[in-house]
Amino acid sequence: MAGSERSSSRVWHYEFDVFLSFRGEDTRLGFVGNLYKALTEKGFHTFFREKLVRGEEIAASPSVVEKAIQHSRVFVVVFSQNYASSTRCLEELLSILRFSQDNRRPVLPVFYYVDPSDVGLQTGMYGEALAMHEKRFNSESDKVMKWRKALCEAAALSGWPFKHGDGYEYELIEKIVEGVSKKINRPVGLQYRMLELNGLLDAASLSGVHLIGIYGVGGIGKTTLARALYDSVAVQFDALCFLDEVRENAMKHGLVHLQQTILAETVGEKDIRLPSVKQGITLLKQRLQEKRVLLVLDDINESEQLKALVGSPGWFGPGSRVIITTRDRQLLESHGVEKIYEVENLADGEALELLCWKAFKTDKVYPDFINKIYRALTYASGLPLALEVIGSNLFGREIVEWQYTLDLYEKIHDKDIQKILKISFDALDEHEKDLFLDIACFFKGCKLAQVESIVSGRYGDSLKAIIDVLLEKTLIKIDEHGRVKMHDLIQQMGREIVRQESPKHPGNCSRLWSPEDVADVL
Repeated sequence: MAGSERSSSRVWHYEFDVFLSFRGEDTRLGFVGNLYKALTEKGFHTFFREKLVRGEEIAASPSVVEKAIQHSRVFVVVFSQNYASSTRCLEELLSILRFSQDNRRPVLPVFYYVDPSDVGLQTGMYGEALAMHEKRFNSESDKVMKWRKALCEAAALSGWPFKHGDGYEYELIEKIVEGVSKKINRPVGLQYRMLELNGLLDAASLSGVHLIGIYGVGGIGKTTLARALYDSVAVQFDALCFLDEVRENAMKHGLVHLQQTILAETVGEKDIRLPSVKQGITLLKQRLQEKRVLLVLDDINESEQLKALVGSPGWFGPGSRVIITTRDRQLLESHGVEKIYEVENLADGEALELLCWKAFKTDKVYPDFINKIYRALTYASGLPLALEVIGSNLFGREIVEWQYTLDLYEKIHDKDIQKILKISFDALDEHEKDLFLDIACFFKGCKLAQVESIVSGRYGDSLKAIIDVLLEKTLIKIDEHGRVKMHDLIQQMGREIVRQESPKHPGNCSRLWSPEDVADVL
């Protein structure tokens, strides 16, 4: 069923982690200025008008603001007393809500010395401001109605109200930064690895074509790193393509399909049908030689894939970059990739931070759990996937349950990742197990809405709660395009559980996904 979905997605390149929307005269020199400082110190690249341009006319430039909105991960809207009196702020809010709804980007409102009900119902100073706009834009009443609706929608979102007597502003800022961290889920240990890779990538240089290999064991974070690198430099290139899960999609759809995907993403030839891999190679050379291309090939496992999809540097225009992720360094070397980066396990401090985020939803260690945390760290050995799954499995449990669960992990003496992952599966209830196996066998890569429509009859009203559990356990993720994602090691674990139902007679298994097995049964 996943075959009905595209095997690749053009990942939206983010220029900013956070977009700050605020009324400058109310908060620029105080609260918002301090919030901006806290966000940047935490490592979040934040759009802050006054830091980019000078002058109200330039700062309000629709093209600058609209572009920043489109290229931001999270929106923080600070509703202050005079926010609604600014038509620029109201237009900005409209754009934020429109874009966030279309692209599943979170909006976090801060009600700074205003009541959320005043924002939503347009009473008090917000009512006065909208009344003034209605007089001014009498002939454009539809414009004001849209602003009213946007304020109503934003006021209904979960955020942070703050008024006199609510404590210190720095405490509010800490809460906002923590909220942003949870929404962005910035991978731990990314920053210095990105610095090292940016040196290899040398994206600013227009001379030559560079192939960069990223290799490491499964679950080490190669795809996460490649996506982050892609997002950070994409704006510098003429043509973009992030081809994910090449190994799996080559098996499902063939190399010709992947060649067609690259052409569709980079030069817009969406209806092209190639007769053969050889013809695809010829066309890729012809179409891409004049373009500065950024291409990511994720999870390569055979040399034939490299020959069909990237060939040689001569396929691409000057300044192009090709990033290849794989578990096999030899594949990179045999293809002539000279710039190779090994992704190593997380350092102790990074591993502790990641585990705490997953187990406690904060980077702070609870004192009562210190010994248990270090047991988990020792066992996970710095492997990000193991840390994520173990931490997520421990989240919300009492200390006695931690002891029991860690004992289970420590019984796996060879630290086999599949066995580690299966403990999280075993902790699910029957309905949760069933949906997990359905996704592992059939729905990886499908739109969440499509999955819900197919299985809703089976799971009924509990479906959304089951999905939330799988997300919380880090067994699945939803990408920015609304697709259900599952790490290939987790998928392998799920499919192996189904295979073990009847190893010698697949027809007796609860689920069949292999075309060969289906054909045999029929």
